[in-house]
Amino acid sequence: MLLARVVATGLCLGSVSLLPAAEPPSFAGPVVAGQLEAPPKLETSGLAASRRNPGLLWTHDDSGGAATLYAVTAEGRRLGALHLRGVKNEDWEDLAACELDGQAVIVVGDTGDNDAKRPTIALHFVAEPALAELKPDTELRARPLRTLTVRYEDGPRDCEAMAVDVTERAIYLLTKRDEPPRLYRVPLDAPDGELAVARRVGAVPHLPLLSAAQRVAKGYLGRRRGEVTALDFAPDGSAALVLTYGDLLLFPRRAGEAWAEALARPPVRLREPALVQAEAACFSADGRQLFVAAEGIRTLLRYNRR
Repeated sequence: MLLARVVATGLCLGSVSLLPAAEPPSFAGPVVAGQLEAPPKLETSGLAASRRNPGLLWTHDDSGGAATLYAVTAEGRRLGALHLRGVKNEDWEDLAACELDGQAVIVVGDTGDNDAKRPTIALHFVAEPALAELKPDTELRARPLRTLTVRYEDGPRDCEAMAVDVTERAIYLLTKRDEPPRLYRVPLDAPDGELAVARRVGAVPHLPLLSAAQRVAKGYLGRRRGEVTALDFAPDGSAALVLTYGDLLLFPRRAGEAWAEALARPPVRLREPALVQAEAACFSADGRQLFVAAEGIRTLLRYNRR
């Protein structure tokens, strides 16, 4: 079975060497890393740093876009595309990249649900191609290695934030429209053909408070500013990264601590991205950089670890 034995880094967390919570990683920025040449619809909703090809990022369009992943450089230049055969982009919202059974894998989170009506959501696992297979004007095609069908234990939720910790064999989902956002855990080892259950394990109660003016203003930097749009785990397990429409936040994690405990504490607030509809964020594969992108514009931002 694909998930029987795992070695993981980055989004899919591998060997863990945790920093104490009193020493959170520090990042400077943002700076403009470049302009994204993909995805084509300008609805960038997910980012993941390749574990097979150093310096490569994967991204995709939002709902209604092609069921296609796009490979870009850390400056945004398009390197190629990978179409998932037999799969629909119902509402792709986030990505993870890791190694499973010694194979580089991308996990696609088809988790969006604006009206909270979907009885199930889908997590697709696809093998990551080598850099030599990618060409800017060519689209590779592959079937998912596996699709994990998931239901929430307490009913449908809108979710745009997903991260994977293979060390504990779990996928985490962080909801968008709940106050506070709810954290769910899905087991990686759900048998093929059976529904996996996303069980609520905590909440994220300390997102930055909106001002009185923001609470009455319309739009992504008004009353929607605090909605969660991306989640990632540091490669060494030292922190979780959470993106909202208005803020980029780090949640330091103590040794032996559950993610639910780390995310329940007040975060470290990084300098805001100042993107109108920020929806994608990830650590680099070595944890030295953070990348942020938004729908509607091509700008790719980067934060550098001090």
